[in-house]
Amino acid sequence: MIQPDDNTDSAPQQQVLPRTPATFALLGAIVLVYVISLVLSGGIFQPTLGVLVLLGAKVNSMIAGGAYWRLLTATFLHASLIHIFFNGYALYALGPETERIYETRRFLALYFLAGLSGSLASYLMSSAVSVGASGAIFGLIGGLGVFYYLNRATLGDFGKAQVQNMISIAMINLFIGFASQGTIDNWGHLGGLVGGVLAGLALAPRIQIDTRFVPPLLRREYPALGWAGAAALLGMIAAMALLLPPA
Repeated sequence: MIQPDDNTDSAPQQQVLPRTPATFALLGAIVLVYVISLVLSGGIFQPTLGVLVLLGAKVNSMIAGGAYWRLLTATFLHASLIHIFFNGYALYALGPETERIYETRRFLALYFLAGLSGSLASYLMSSAVSVGASGAIFGLIGGLGVFYYLNRATLGDFGKAQVQNMISIAMINLFIGFASQGTIDNWGHLGGLVGGVLAGLALAPRIQIDTRFVPPLLRREYPALGWAGAAALLGMIAAMALLLPPA
């Protein structure tokens, strides 16, 4: 019995992008926490300050008193519908690309280290109560910028254009932030950006051209001491939170 030829070998192959589970898990967690804050506040669009503090907002006096976990929990809270919309959209836009480049574990490390760095900078430089994932989002911008900068020679004009793009996005958003004094946590943004750059230097993959194949293949290699560098950054954040006085 002869089976008909289905021409599967000659059919065009559709490229399937790697899944990005961490990005959408973070988005889901942020939305869930926002809904909880609304329910506890008894409102529809905006949680109350008291509920945000209850759920883990960045409050300097409480952190100085030992509630260091607020440096992390504050990154999952948002103050209004507009606030969560813009941060959620930014995570949706930047997260998948960053997760595909860094892979899931390193992406999560980058995200949380940047978020903690943003909260720490706000804790040290601003006395205002603060919430939001903006520091972590700026960290993704920094992490992407570092990746494209380190691989600009291999990626050619595309890599160079992406470096310029990341710098432009960061500068525009920082300018908007510092021009809107009193409504935006500028130090959190700047701290998250710096944390993302430092985490990116430790964790970003390096793209190598393998000329043993025709056509040459691009290989992704990670620094041997990348996780040690990430751990050192986490230790530095912890030491600064413990030893330095808040604003």
